[in-house]
Amino acid sequence: MTEAQTRTHRRAVVTGGAGFLGSHLCERLLDSAFDVLCIDSFLTGSPLNILGIRASSRFKLLDCDISEAIDVPKDIELVLHFASPASPTDYARYPIETLRAGSLGTMHALEIARLCAARFVLASTSEVYGNPLEHPQRESYWGNVNPIGPRSSYDEAKRFSEALTVAYSERYGVDTAIARIFNTYGPRMRPDDGRVIPTFISQALRGEPITVTGDGAQTRSVCFVDDTIDCILRLASSSYAGPINIGSEEEMHVLDIATRVREITGSKSPICFVDRPVDDPDVRRPDTSLASEVLGWKQSTTLREGLEKTIPWFAERLAA
Repeated sequence: MTEAQTRTHRRAVVTGGAGFLGSHLCERLLDSAFDVLCIDSFLTGSPLNILGIRASSRFKLLDCDISEAIDVPKDIELVLHFASPASPTDYARYPIETLRAGSLGTMHALEIARLCAARFVLASTSEVYGNPLEHPQRESYWGNVNPIGPRSSYDEAKRFSEALTVAYSERYGVDTAIARIFNTYGPRMRPDDGRVIPTFISQALRGEPITVTGDGAQTRSVCFVDDTIDCILRLASSSYAGPINIGSEEEMHVLDIATRVREITGSKSPICFVDRPVDDPDVRRPDTSLASEVLGWKQSTTLREGLEKTIPWFAERLAA
């Protein structure tokens, strides 16, 4: 018998599999009886994120950059392209690498899916909507993006990756899906990655001032990582092409998020206000009607529940 005939598990590729979302995705796929091939260059991912699954015989790691062409086994059934710097701190530090991950990286991941006749899921982002003039944001909205601003390397990389994904579907018949992921939080985020919740938690636990940008009236809709991964896997197992919004419809002012973090950590940190970054979105809230109707998905974790699961991980990491 051939290896494919004797194999009892399906096989998936996860690019960026040692990152925040990617590592959670690898774990859930292993739990779902997939063999997982993780591809990561560790530019922003961490070996610690996959420490708990490295010993699994069904998990393999390729320490390489998806922006370079990669040979993989031909019996892949699912390709999930999650490789990219994904926080303002990271894509400001690595703009070229971010653009390469969204362009060449997406093309190489799509080539794997094409050659293997695999289902392909792109991790896109709410940032394709820019500083939105439509609120809440529906998938039909084209966005309001500054193509040469400080966030453009990430915004435009993801917009290009969506266009390339659609082109591969139309030209080659690749079975593709686009997930537009809104603000997600949870264990394995880096304390210094610059996003709102890890910044606030880290500052609160250290007893440092909690820095809210502007007056804190700008809004975010934050979704716990378990809920986000659940929706991604539902999309992967469906035939829906998307794009589809994945996130929370519970919109909060950034100042209120800071206050909630301070309360749950029991911190005495003062809240102080600093200048807002250029092109920082004023509002962010997805319309998740499609996720509900097409995938039967609904967010199940409240902000309090999510923070209570996240804060201990940060406390342990900061202590280490």
